[in-house]
Amino acid sequence: MIFIDACFGKETPYAPVWLMRQAGRYLPQYLEVRQNAGSFLSLCKSPELAAEVTLQPVDILGVDAAILFSDILVVPLEMGMELKFVAGEGPVFPKPITSQSDLDALNVKSAHKNLEYVYEAIKIIRQKLPSDKALIGFCGAPWTLATYMIEGGGTKTYSKVKKLLYTNPQFLHALLQKVTEVLKLYMEEQIKSGVNAVQIFDSWASALEESAFFEFSWRYIKELCAYLKAKYPHIPVIVFPKGISGYLDKIEGDFDVFGVDWSTPIELAKEKLGGRYILQGNMEPTRLYDKTATKEGVEHIVSVMQNRRHIFNLGHGILPDIPVENAKYFIDLVHSYK
Repeated sequence: MIFIDACFGKETPYAPVWLMRQAGRYLPQYLEVRQNAGSFLSLCKSPELAAEVTLQPVDILGVDAAILFSDILVVPLEMGMELKFVAGEGPVFPKPITSQSDLDALNVKSAHKNLEYVYEAIKIIRQKLPSDKALIGFCGAPWTLATYMIEGGGTKTYSKVKKLLYTNPQFLHALLQKVTEVLKLYMEEQIKSGVNAVQIFDSWASALEESAFFEFSWRYIKELCAYLKAKYPHIPVIVFPKGISGYLDKIEGDFDVFGVDWSTPIELAKEKLGGRYILQGNMEPTRLYDKTATKEGVEHIVSVMQNRRHIFNLGHGILPDIPVENAKYFIDLVHSYK
């Protein structure tokens, strides 16, 4: 698989490309399946439908890897938390973690077993996915998941979780460790079910100042990576901590690919990390609104990376109103640079 070869720094005929959130709302085919599913969670919990939308961008766009359709929040859901997706508001935990009793009530031992619908989807996808295409599994990083679990949903201030971070760090560490233990088993089951690579999304890494990032976020990402690489060295591990360009000097760990977000200059990522890790990314997602802007973005990244030790992607997820034609143009353009 070209994607897997690239993750390990092997020579490939071109830089492979996929898109974060490529199975999603910009595709009319996805919207049809989503409507038939009845709800977002129903779609996540249906192995057949989740497999169908995972495969759509491979067929429609020609990407080099499929990424499993699911949601990072199925983990706290199966740890025992009530989860709702509210129109116009996004994911909501009506009863967030506020006390020691809430923490004690979390299901750590068998949460990964409750995610069987994810593993079944992986098995279906791997049966239908062409053998030369990789399947990427994923999870949210412990810090990002813990933030949702404490805040009760999305946040702009992070006030609840950061208040805990500075007033009761022991409590926050206890939650992060519980989440990390579940993620180890969850990612392991994804690998056993057939994924060829895994990515850890730390979408809210930028909420933390440097010392806090390395104590409350990166520490647990490193632990998860070390666990997976020790047991499955043939499975590439990708990390994506968003918005930490100022901390790149201190990034190290047992992973293979570093996902570069769009706010981090690709030149800086190459200078700081390109010698030790494969880089993935990092075109600004809104460039896909215009083909000229898309070409300029691709050409700049190619000029910096020279299609070596690099996997093309956007610097965050594709937006819902991007024309499918433009996404296809991006994929084809990348493939044209041998």
